[in-house]
Amino acid sequence: MPLLLLDLDNTLVDRDAAFRKAVAGFLAQHGLPDSDLTWVTTIDASGYTLRHEVAAALTDRYGDVVPATAIRALLDNGVTDHVVLARSSREALAKARASGWTCVIVTNGRTAQQEAKIRNTGLDQLVQGWAISEAVGHKKPEPEIFQLAAATVNIPLPGAWVIGDSPHADIAGADALGLRSVWVTDGQPWTHDSYQPTHVANDVATAISHALRTPEERRVGGGARSGTD
Repeated sequence: MPLLLLDLDNTLVDRDAAFRKAVAGFLAQHGLPDSDLTWVTTIDASGYTLRHEVAAALTDRYGDVVPATAIRALLDNGVTDHVVLARSSREALAKARASGWTCVIVTNGRTAQQEAKIRNTGLDQLVQGWAISEAVGHKKPEPEIFQLAAATVNIPLPGAWVIGDSPHADIAGADALGLRSVWVTDGQPWTHDSYQPTHVANDVATAISHALRTPEERRVGGGARSGTD
């Protein structure tokens, strides 16, 4: 049975859009300037800045007027409360399952927050499992998290496709394991010479469609980049 290993944030769901919406509400609620939206999202760096560092920066800037509990609530629940699953992504996953594929989410992050996103968006009804770095003790691009993801559904890892937006976490991780990959570009250029995706796509629905229509014999092993959708 073919296996799709899919990143969560900014691949299956638009994590950055959810965070921007949460921050806009936070600023409005506490009477803070709208212009601070750019500052907060820059500090956050699409979730790659450590949570305690973001919390410290927000506390330094707003601690005199905003309770610490409000800052914690923004960072713990802001994204999960606003994240949505696009219709195109939902339909692509449903098509993959109907075509006999097994879909597993592989994501870095804290278990409570990542599972809340998965359940709040209905992804738990569309995928057969997930592996979250905090829960399994390994982070992408470490090979163990991909191996554990495959093990959750009892499917061998060789031949799987990896789909994600992070060159380092997703594509380098796939390359090191000899797996096919699709990089979700979000309009960004590829800038890495030491490894590259098998394919590039503008969004996750297109990425899934590419994997589904690839002939069986091309699913196994690594290989050169095949093109762009």
